[in-house]
Amino acid sequence: MQQGKQLERIFVVSTVHGEVIDEIRRLAEENQVPINKVPVEKLNSFNVSNHEGVVAVISKIQYQDLQEVISFVVDKGEIPLFLLLDGITDVRNIGALARTALCTGVHAIIIPDKGVGALNEDAITTSAGALERVPVCRVNSLMKAVDELRLNGVKVFASEMTAEKSVFDITLSEPCAIVLGSEDKGIFPALMKICDEQFKIPMKGDFESLNVSVAAGMILYEAMKQRMTNG
Repeated sequence: MQQGKQLERIFVVSTVHGEVIDEIRRLAEENQVPINKVPVEKLNSFNVSNHEGVVAVISKIQYQDLQEVISFVVDKGEIPLFLLLDGITDVRNIGALARTALCTGVHAIIIPDKGVGALNEDAITTSAGALERVPVCRVNSLMKAVDELRLNGVKVFASEMTAEKSVFDITLSEPCAIVLGSEDKGIFPALMKICDEQFKIPMKGDFESLNVSVAAGMILYEAMKQRMTNG
């Protein structure tokens, strides 16, 4: 962090304390870098000698500031389209989501600093390089990110299988952001509550859910279709 390199996360042995650790925590919080408390065996698995209880993993991608991305998109005269990922931990799903995002004109993927899969080599490989081309904004709170989006005139939609409205009945040609939750837990209730509107993907039969990356593809291509039709 002090050398100007972005970090994916920092691993600290749970029994290590002191002024240096406090300073690392302060800098990590300031730069929105997640810290994981782990047993020493985890650090030993990195094959780093003399780690002294702390290992930092350098990020494979460069994270962008959300407000800067919003301003850049607006200045270009484009209609903002963002994707927020809540609790999605499977890196293969994240990689697939990034590929679809790139193909459908998503301006940035927004992720929280905790509770999301690491954007590591596996995620980048699965994305076929899309994660290196689509801006990714890492924030310390998705709820704050929603507030920031709305302050910038971006409407926030939440994908929820029990919603009354269909994805085909909402306007995705306006400045908007789509929130997707994990397949097992869905979107965090407090985050769902502050979204502007909820929608569902209509399905035949009584099967309960779609793979999140497949669902994202359906939603984002509907957004692209609406934008092409209205453009």
